[in-house]
Amino acid sequence: MPEGKKPVTPSPAAPAAAKEDSYSAKTHLHQPVPVTEMATVAATALPANAPEGTLPSEVRPEIVTWEKLVEAIKASGKAYNMAMIEKAYDLANDAHKGVCRRSGEPYICHPLAVARLVLDLGMDSESIAAALLHDVVEDTPTTLTDLTAAFGEEVAALVDGVTKLTKIQFSNIEELQAENLRKMLLAMSRDVRVMIIKLCDRLHNMRTGDAWPEQKRRDKARETMEVYAPIANRLGILNVKEELEDRSLHYLDPVGYEEINKMLSERAGDEFLASVSGVIKSRLEESGIEGATIKRRVKSIYGIYRKTIMQNKSFDEIYDIYAVRIILDTLAECYSTLGLIHDMYHPLPNRFKDYISTPKPNGYQSLHTTVIGHEGIPFEVQIRTRTMDEQAEYGVAAHWKYKEGLEGHDKLDERLAWVSQLLENQRVSEDSGNLLHDLKSDLLPEEVFAFTPKGDVINLPAGANCIDFAYAIHSAVGNRMVGCKVNNRIVPIDHVVATGEIIEVILGPADKGPSRDWLKIVRTSEAKSKIRNWFKKMRREENIQQGRDALAKELRREMIFIPDDQLDEFVGSCSRRLRQNNAEEIYAAIGYGGMTIANCLPKLKEEWQKLKAAEAAENKSVEDLPKVDLSRVHATDGVVVEGFDNTPIKFAKCCSPLPGDPIVGFITRGFGVSIHKQSCANAVSSMKDPSNAPRWVKAYWADSVKDSYKAGLEIIALNRNELLSDVLAALADIRVPIYAMNARQVENNCAVISLTIGINNTEHLNRVVARLSKVKDVLKVTRS
Repeated sequence: MPEGKKPVTPSPAAPAAAKEDSYSAKTHLHQPVPVTEMATVAATALPANAPEGTLPSEVRPEIVTWEKLVEAIKASGKAYNMAMIEKAYDLANDAHKGVCRRSGEPYICHPLAVARLVLDLGMDSESIAAALLHDVVEDTPTTLTDLTAAFGEEVAALVDGVTKLTKIQFSNIEELQAENLRKMLLAMSRDVRVMIIKLCDRLHNMRTGDAWPEQKRRDKARETMEVYAPIANRLGILNVKEELEDRSLHYLDPVGYEEINKMLSERAGDEFLASVSGVIKSRLEESGIEGATIKRRVKSIYGIYRKTIMQNKSFDEIYDIYAVRIILDTLAECYSTLGLIHDMYHPLPNRFKDYISTPKPNGYQSLHTTVIGHEGIPFEVQIRTRTMDEQAEYGVAAHWKYKEGLEGHDKLDERLAWVSQLLENQRVSEDSGNLLHDLKSDLLPEEVFAFTPKGDVINLPAGANCIDFAYAIHSAVGNRMVGCKVNNRIVPIDHVVATGEIIEVILGPADKGPSRDWLKIVRTSEAKSKIRNWFKKMRREENIQQGRDALAKELRREMIFIPDDQLDEFVGSCSRRLRQNNAEEIYAAIGYGGMTIANCLPKLKEEWQKLKAAEAAENKSVEDLPKVDLSRVHATDGVVVEGFDNTPIKFAKCCSPLPGDPIVGFITRGFGVSIHKQSCANAVSSMKDPSNAPRWVKAYWADSVKDSYKAGLEIIALNRNELLSDVLAALADIRVPIYAMNARQVENNCAVISLTIGINNTEHLNRVVARLSKVKDVLKVTRS
């Protein structure tokens, strides 16, 4: 991806280097980086001469060379496979030779920078090699087969995964966007290293994004904000998440960005934090807690932006702009330190969060408390162990960076369970738009924690209600819910859950089910999935009827008028295009919410237009048949064929015409005239064939038809005793002869009865269908 930046005028000399104990996305954007710092993503954010407060687009990030990458690998102290990494560099350097980025530097600088970021996250040798090679398959003649032969299947699979993610272009078309998101989630669920490499790729591109045209810059920033930053958050890689957000904000709202940056620079936050850190460190040592590491940070610009611009808070109403992080050795020291902090400073009410006992979904653990400093400035104190700090800094990447710290238990699969769960929830819904909404809601960083009466913690996204809470416990609890109590007080079931509430779900009878209206109320994809599942399994007949009525009404609104007895056939003809097997499945999916009518309409309209065009062509073909002398017209087998007297007649099996159907005749070679429906596809196509057109003649039913014709019917009914007996009795009542019959049981406790009966004409057939439809438990009667 040749995406870079244009050359800029060198910035003025920098002030003294920032202290090593500062951290945050703001650090990455605005602080000079110590030459010795090798183990954080900040290492490649800005060069050492970047001035304090520099905006991301005003200074070029450090250009990573092969020598600098090797130096950083050695400084990491880990045993990397240098032969593989050097081989990957040589191949990438040769493949990209002669190609430059938009900013003018050789293209190999980009893979090197991505590899450095991957190294900073502590990834393995294969990941670094794949980062160096991540663009060769897409941009050069090198193939995946070449990579497999040179580096093995593991590296080739990583490169292939990143290449596929790179090709995903997020459009405004919701269905396509949802499909792209699905591909991204699948890649992540197979090997999370693919997503980590892609995040590093996107991070470096955002650092050099001022080389893009204005509109592309905004599009990339919006895509980064909506998709990549939330995924980085769910993977727990908070440094990357915060920097992606800040750089995206700078492109999307430069005025708001600079406003907040100016407010921060006007306050002496660093001096205040340095003073507070020294006081806390001294107090800890006096209390016998030694070896504590104290870091400090100023809140990221995007974090402040969300609260000031989007939540309409003033700067002084944000209590966690400044924060001190205390890193300790043991869990016991964490809670002891919390007591000391509350003794030293006045804690603000309702500003304490215990993420150690109730971790965030991305695995983040820490104690958070907000206190008022002696200068009257509020600041946040974060207290955690070293293992928790590693997890917070590197997220799932800590799986590779700190393998020794996993205490022998690999929780990586558990950490990524949300990806598989989200994909599984979508299997229930055929509507691709649901994935887009559910992904965005499930990636939201805000979380609330509520409790069952037994003390179990239920984790929900912000804005979730009591119905979501019930389904988070178990689907059976949600299905039987009739009300709920919050802190022993009855509340509406759409009550929005707040952290710390104790919620008791009131259950109804065992056969109680959810309401369809709940689909409009619930927030989580899990609850929606379980509600749809219940309606899909337990209310099939109701779903079919409701879906059919809703679709018929919408078609009439769209000026598509289809007779009721032809609606099933018409919808069924579009079933394959709508990824269903028949019309009933389409009705059922609409009925239980798995498919929206809006998604069906374009394909149904297209099919309707084709049908009308075919009918127009067919009518024209029939009118164009040769005119024949009607002086000698006689009926044979109830059919009059113009120009023929008592000629042999046979009824085409491809369309099985019945009295009342518009018909046309085809003069066969050797056996009289074959009678087809005028709408028969074979007849329409044959009339257009110049060699066959002269052999088609007009035909119609004689008025005196009294003969019996064979017609096939298919009955779908709920399976029960005496069902067949009742069907036969109904046919006997109206004196209809039966020539053949077959019955079988199918899924969902249903039965299918196939009949061949004798009828006089279509009017007679309609009366028979109406009579059979009244038989108890019969769901549908169709002509086969």
